[in-house]
Parts: sequence; structure tokens; C-alpha cells
Amino acid sequence: MENVTKAHIVAAVADKTGLSKKDAEAAVEALIDTITTQLQRGNKVTLTGFGAFKTSARAARQGVNPKTGEKISIPAMTVPKFTAGKALKDAVK
Repeated sequence: MENVTKAHIVAAVADKTGLSKKDAEAAVEALIDTITTQLQRGNKVTLTGFGAFKTSARAARQGVNPKTGEKISIPAMTVPKFTAGKALKDAVK
């Protein structure tokens, strides 16, 4: 199994669209920036057939340092979540 990086995705986008690698990289960056900005605003981003990005609130909780056994406090935070769409799930089967 190969680890696909952003560089691989940029190269694939450039190849499939005929764009230069520089233009393809700008398009990929714009997509990532747009998704990130919308999630920061609390919006859900849905790419029909691919999936949906959203944020979820994680409550504060107590954890344990595995090295020392000491209890630590883990603060509340907002985390990104991705739910795969039907077309993506079917393609991966």
C-alpha cells in the first residue's frame, strides 16, 4: 500500500485536467483552504458522492499519562470529522 501525498494528488489533477502542476497545486490549495475556512466558521462542507466534512465538539475529560500513571486534564476542543459518501464507499468496496 502506497502513502499518497499532496504532491501525488497535484500531479494526478494536473494529468487529468491538462493544467500545469503550478495551476493544479493552486487549485488543490484553494480547495483545502476553502474547506478549512468553512469548518472554522462551523459550517458543514458536502461534496456530493464523495463525503461531508463537519466539526464536532469534544468535551473536556480526564486522561492518564501512560508513562507515569498521573491523571491529566484534557481540555474541550472542536475536532474535524469526515463522513464518506455512498459513491466513495461503493468505489472502495
